Amino acid sequence: MIDLKNADTQQQAMEAFFFGYQAFTAKADEMLERRGLSRVHQRIVFFVARYPSLSVKELLTLLGVTKQALNIPLRQLSEMRLVSSVASETDKRLRLLELTEEGARLEQQLRREQVKLLERAFTEAGEAAVNGWMAVNLALGEAPAPQA
Repeated sequence: MIDLKNADTQQQAMEAFFFGYQAFTAKADEMLERRGLSRVHQRIVFFVARYPSLSVKELLTLLGVTKQALNIPLRQLSEMRLVSSVASETDKRLRLLELTEEGARLEQQLRREQVKLLERAFTEAGEAAVNGWMAVNLALGEAPAPQA
């Protein structure tokens, strides 16, 4: 087990995470920037693709953001015809989000680039390391939000 009581080890672990995340997002950021989009747009497109007919409320919960923070990027994606909002058949007040054909193409292009990186890293690291990486990321995602 890595000793996180040691400041140097803490910094090494964090540096590895920062550089890994930088590599994971670099190509996608470049692709998004060409369209005038950012990482927040990718997160929206990712979750709408992952959970078709997602409600705005469900998206807010998944992203952990406020309605105000989501409003502008979601509107931009809608104006660019990448995401559409349709009324629920069971409750007309409920708006469900779906990717358009163009939005689905963008999501697939972004995902394809990031999967290439994961495939390479997973092959190099081996199954035990990948299982550990998955466990660490799941644990990080479940960590309680810091108290202000």
